[in-house]
Amino acid sequence: MVDLILRGGTVIDGSGRPRRVADVAVSDGTIVEVGRVTDSARRTIDVSGLVVGPGVIDVHTHYDAQLFWDPAATPSCFHGVTTVIGGNCGFTLAPFAGGDYLMRLMSRVEGIPLAALEAGVPWNWTSFREYLDRLEGQIAINAGFLCGHSAVRYQVMGSAAVERTSTADETAAMAALLHDALDAGALGLSSSDTVNHNDGDGRPVPSRFADDRERLALASAVAAHPGTSLEWILTGVLHGFSDHDVEILTALSLAANRPINWNALGVISSEPDAHWQRLRASTTAAARGATVIALAVPEAVSARLSFVHGFILDGLPGWNDVLSLPLAERRQALADPEVRRRLAAGAVSPDAGLLRNLVDWEHMTVSETHSDATKSAEGKTGGELASERGITALDAILDVVVADDLRTGLDTAAMGDDRETWRMRAETWRDPRVLVGGSDAGAHVDIMCGATTSTRHLGPNVRDRNLLTLEEAVHQLTDMPARLYGIRGRGRVAPGYRADLMVFDADRVGPGPVRTQADLPAGASRLVADAIGVARVFVNGTEVVTDGRLTGDAPGTLLRSGRDTYTVEAGTYAS
Repeated sequence: MVDLILRGGTVIDGSGRPRRVADVAVSDGTIVEVGRVTDSARRTIDVSGLVVGPGVIDVHTHYDAQLFWDPAATPSCFHGVTTVIGGNCGFTLAPFAGGDYLMRLMSRVEGIPLAALEAGVPWNWTSFREYLDRLEGQIAINAGFLCGHSAVRYQVMGSAAVERTSTADETAAMAALLHDALDAGALGLSSSDTVNHNDGDGRPVPSRFADDRERLALASAVAAHPGTSLEWILTGVLHGFSDHDVEILTALSLAANRPINWNALGVISSEPDAHWQRLRASTTAAARGATVIALAVPEAVSARLSFVHGFILDGLPGWNDVLSLPLAERRQALADPEVRRRLAAGAVSPDAGLLRNLVDWEHMTVSETHSDATKSAEGKTGGELASERGITALDAILDVVVADDLRTGLDTAAMGDDRETWRMRAETWRDPRVLVGGSDAGAHVDIMCGATTSTRHLGPNVRDRNLLTLEEAVHQLTDMPARLYGIRGRGRVAPGYRADLMVFDADRVGPGPVRTQADLPAGASRLVADAIGVARVFVNGTEVVTDGRLTGDAPGTLLRSGRDTYTVEAGTYAS
């Protein structure tokens, strides 16, 4: 007798092979048979008419803190995600030596309310091992974590981490801390040198002060540990890769003898060569035996912007100088015509890169205001306000923001929602240098809901836009990320694999509308979205979601490198 049979569903196994009607039998959290199952079972569920696929593996999340107060990583689990990787971009909660620097950094750069971090996270560890041990046995989905360069650097150098390069002794101390984290089960190393990553004081995050010597020393430490990987985010993502960007990505992969993935590949028809320029880094690296993989978000990017936190806006040339000012001084500066002229010029300059396409003032919508004086602007675009007032769209928006004490919510128009851009995106999804991902789920919770990436890809991209087959989409979200990170026994519906399963209606699956929900610790709010057409989600054979509701079970595995992952060497990953 087996524990569970899912009877009569349409199995899409994650391999990319065609679908078939089959039963799926599970015992002890593992799939034991796929086909016509004749065994009896303790529980049998009729899933005829529904798709049974592997659970989604999301390799770019920031659930490092949220799992302490939300073990299921909602709303990602509702959208079929059964495994998440956190600790991306160089930002982790460990190692941690006390103080509030990492807390304020995570709040500023990843958009997690500071009050929630203060109230919802115990902060009762110093080492990476202790951090992982706090989550062991407490989570409803599977989760693994990279070790963040910025956390390691600040632990070793303190305030000097945001002032200068490291000495040889400091670099050696960082490597020792990283070795400890990897011994404990960290999945690898992550880092950032992108211009819009600034800490709680508005200064560049610690990893941005590292030189190549330090970066390569840390990558070399990764090489000594099985089942590890590298993740990076570079300024070249916005502005185009320089020769140095290509060289350092290649050198890091070779030093670690591991794949390195970077986030995220922007695709837009108005700049048709931009993504190919970045993908040539992978081709150059492969010629030298390295592996460089781009993550691509399978949707038209939009965001809710705010001049209070300033994230995304601070990536525009010259803007961080203003957005790092105290709020009262910031408000005064934004009212100054000369400051506005400088900001306007920076937003359209070549150095703004792909952000030029996102901050389209004419089509940006004032989505939420907070005073009687600004209420009439709600629902209007910058262009509409400009026409009413006889000024530029940016001036019109800034007039509202200043009058609203900076609290105005601004919704950007979806970047690249035209037919040609979608065609180009689909082309990149099939490129072996690209992995569909980069959701950022758990982060920037006041400007977006990244958790919808999976259902958006399985639903609108397949069914509505007809950009790819459902088999391709499932393969891209499950098997491919499992093989990039070497995650053992996950990513397919096949005997011997863990029973991480998503049961959904292919005719209905998709994301619901994004809404604000005040369910974080200390009453803080976030943007969330329901999943449509997802019937059941299983983790290690236990049902964790039924029709959009949590079951309350916590069967997730805390993934540790070497134990739960195998080594993928540079030059060996193939999609």
